[in-house]
Amino acid sequence: MNCVSKRIVLLFGIALCGAVALAQNPPQQPPTEVYLAGLSRDAIPAVHPPIVNISNNPGYDNQPSFTPDGKSVFFTSNRDGKQTDIYRYDVATRRLVQLTQTSENEYSPLIMPGETSFSVVHGDEQSLWRFDLDGLHGKLAYQHKGKIGYHVWIDATHVGIFVLGSQAQPNTLQIADIASGSTETIATGIGRSLLLRPGTSQMSFVVKTSGQPSMVKVMDVRTHAVSDLVEAVKDAEDCAWDPETGRLLMAKDAKIFGWLSNGKGWVELGDLGAAGIKNITRLAVNPDKRAGAANRLAIVAEPTAK
Repeated sequence: MNCVSKRIVLLFGIALCGAVALAQNPPQQPPTEVYLAGLSRDAIPAVHPPIVNISNNPGYDNQPSFTPDGKSVFFTSNRDGKQTDIYRYDVATRRLVQLTQTSENEYSPLIMPGETSFSVVHGDEQSLWRFDLDGLHGKLAYQHKGKIGYHVWIDATHVGIFVLGSQAQPNTLQIADIASGSTETIATGIGRSLLLRPGTSQMSFVVKTSGQPSMVKVMDVRTHAVSDLVEAVKDAEDCAWDPETGRLLMAKDAKIFGWLSNGKGWVELGDLGAAGIKNITRLAVNPDKRAGAANRLAIVAEPTAK
């Protein structure tokens, strides 16, 4: 082997070792916190203090979802630097409880239809598992052929799933029947927010197309027909629906925006930069519409450096 060939082999070996090291030790995600903010339905700014940090953890905290009565927030948290588990925050008492304590990662907790259990994306295989509300008796709920990133329950046996694309293929929205195991692909190139639109038979999602504005779309859960709803806030993909006003929320940087079907486009609802947070991503709204129920918005954001 001549000198040039040896040099090529050496460089290839260095690059390969670097790639393996990168795969085993992927870049860490920025630390995020879960916050609760006030949410007014009839005033601007609609999103306002007090802003309460409910995760208060230097590591990764994400994917908040309210219980149907609005009394608790479930979220994902990494507290030992090794794996993620599911925690529940009680709004009234401000008590934080760890729910899952498995040897695998759990993400994206959602209360399941029937309200006696919650589901998560579980383990390296990224299947759906279910747990009792106290975090006990975890078991497989649905194993997909591909890896599930996010999900939303349509009813007790049908779930909308974000399936990660493999071999450079785009992510897809699929509807799975967990009773029969059948699936249907609805859309490709989707974002991570899969939501039921309150008061309708629609599920919303965001489609991201290279070189074009992202679009919020809706699918009729009965017919699976898809239609455009509104162009998304630029550079944003996370959404939440306010069940009382029917308003769609999105965020960019430290600002929250709202859209109404009978309104005049996206309206700024609040700027939380002064509260010491930036880069807002995930959003969730208290779903309890009873008279006197507190209006709250859960957000995921990066704390600004002190």
